[in-house]
Amino acid sequence: MALQLDLIRNAAERVAASHHMDLVDIEFHGAGKFRSLRVFLEKNAAERARLAALAAQGDAAIPSGVPAEALSGTTLEDCATFATDFGTLLDVEDLIPGAEYTLEVSSPGIERKLTRPADYVRFTGQLAKLQTFAPINGNRHFTGRILGASSGAVTLDASAARRKDKPAKPKKSNQNAAQPAPEPASTVAIALDNIEKAHLLAEI
Repeated sequence: MALQLDLIRNAAERVAASHHMDLVDIEFHGAGKFRSLRVFLEKNAAERARLAALAAQGDAAIPSGVPAEALSGTTLEDCATFATDFGTLLDVEDLIPGAEYTLEVSSPGIERKLTRPADYVRFTGQLAKLQTFAPINGNRHFTGRILGASSGAVTLDASAARRKDKPAKPKKSNQNAAQPAPEPASTVAIALDNIEKAHLLAEI
């Protein structure tokens, strides 16, 4: 279904743009009449900038404690309107032939997936969890704060996750006590083409 999924993605992008929204990702699951197409949307850059400005002004309608770039701005009305228009287009162009399917439309959520190189630039400074195809120093699972992405790789500050998840232990006064093992390297560079899956971590 790879080629068909590309056509579906292009169609979703066109419909989303007509509603001042951007397509974040699509997923297709199941088989037969149990097939499900999931579409994740957010407001476009101009709308997100407007939401960020409202958040900076303390607008009560904007969730507090959420980084401005993580605000998708997607409402239930947005999802319903998109689903109606997109569902019609899917049927007219017969992009999902065969048995029945379910169309699900939602926002990407705070712990959204990171699927494109631009995502790592956009969400620089936020915590993320990554899994690689090939291990790096024997590890395929990484959690840390995104420091940036360039030259085909993303850099994580792993010490940020350790500070967040592990409380500091009281120091021992016994000078003869065994010394703790040294902390692993605080930063790690991961090639973008080695990332199997990744998503943000909520810090609320």
